[in-house]
Amino acid sequence: MKLGLGTQLRHLIELLDGAVEQSYVDAGLNYRPRYTPVMRVLAEQSSATIGELASLGGLTQPAATQTVAVMVKKGLLTVSAGGEDGRQRVVRLSAAGAAMLPQLRVCWRATKFAADSLDAELAMPLSSCLSQAITALETRSFTERIRDANANKLEG
Repeated sequence: MKLGLGTQLRHLIELLDGAVEQSYVDAGLNYRPRYTPVMRVLAEQSSATIGELASLGGLTQPAATQTVAVMVKKGLLTVSAGGEDGRQRVVRLSAAGAAMLPQLRVCWRATKFAADSLDAELAMPLSSCLSQAITALETRSFTERIRDANANKLEG
């Protein structure tokens, strides 16, 4: 039986995230892979709004909001009011979050090396394939494609 696209993607994420999360455990870090886009942005700049984190980290606004909330509870980030009217939420690394960066950078280098190794074994690098898929779906969403398939089925 051929597995569906969603099933394959979930399995791929399980394989990748499980290994990456284990590498953090092995490094003695209480850290989850989902934090990485936020941490990478804040490692490069001292602060960011939720919108900036979403845009620069390649996340949706709800995902950025949820991830930041979890990271604040874990003590990795601080959030304060900002902007002209104080309604923007400005996110910064806490002392604990900043202290993790040296170990995280080591983990991130190892993860990149492993990803490059995987890419080298594939007919088309996974990173390129994913980039192409994201671009195609940003141009024409999967929702539109499903609607078109349903419309074609009804006509045919």
